[in-house]
Amino acid sequence: MKKHGFQTEIVPLVSKGDTDMRPIDGTRQVGLFTKRIQQALVDDEADVAVHSLKDLPTEPDSRFTLAAVPPRESVLDALVFADDSPHLKEQADAASPLDCLPQGARVGTGSTRRLAQLKQLRSDLDVLPIRGNVQTRLAKLNAGEFDAIVLAHAGILRLEMNDLPHRLFPLEEMIPAPGQGALGIEVRSDDTNAMHAISSLNDAAARLAATAERKVLSELHGGCLAPIACHAKLETSDTGTELCLNAIVMSADGKERLQESARIAVTPDDNDLEVATAHDLGTSVANRLREQGADKLISTVRDAH
Repeated sequence: MKKHGFQTEIVPLVSKGDTDMRPIDGTRQVGLFTKRIQQALVDDEADVAVHSLKDLPTEPDSRFTLAAVPPRESVLDALVFADDSPHLKEQADAASPLDCLPQGARVGTGSTRRLAQLKQLRSDLDVLPIRGNVQTRLAKLNAGEFDAIVLAHAGILRLEMNDLPHRLFPLEEMIPAPGQGALGIEVRSDDTNAMHAISSLNDAAARLAATAERKVLSELHGGCLAPIACHAKLETSDTGTELCLNAIVMSADGKERLQESARIAVTPDDNDLEVATAHDLGTSVANRLREQGADKLISTVRDAH
């Protein structure tokens, strides 16, 4: 913010999602990583809240305003190996990250979305729950509890862990969570000064893509447990710019997969009209998934927890 003429002070916070190591279930999933940070706004402990956008609940809260979505980092997922793992070395030229793993390999993830896609790709894998921050998960991996774990590539980049042994999943194999790789910057709805200051950080392309993805999640009432994956991006050609959205809903075992995609013309300026257009695109794709039976599939997964 300094280059925009604003002085800032970092207020470090620890969320419940960082300290609670129990598997996420149907009673504890929403807001684990965000409520503590939002409470800092309410208590005037901070003026600005920075979230990983994929962790921010989609239900609107009138107390807060999403003031900016900065340029998006990588949306990809990464298969991460232990420092001394033989799997990565043995198949350095493997076409897919999972080709590096032996039959029945133990893969750690805290995401039902990743679980479903992993099981669809390799039904033999033993996909196990893992919780905690990145350092905690890596410690468990290096202690031999897992053969590999799945992390967001964006997190690896932001933590500057570029030497971490990992392979990236292509989008054809692993579609990300809604909002993955994006930050969401919130302020109090009545704090016009903070809103003005933060708005300079907004990236129109990132905001439109994340808006469409999060609208799918909101319309399907997915929450953190549902195996819903979305990816939206702007595509520009000689005829103009379109916002393109691809979304899937899966069963937890990966055996059922519903998929829809759509696109809509936009002018890539972050104004109310284009954000509304992104909402419309997300609603349309969600409705098509619902027509295929998405509600029943999501309920089945939620009931299992």
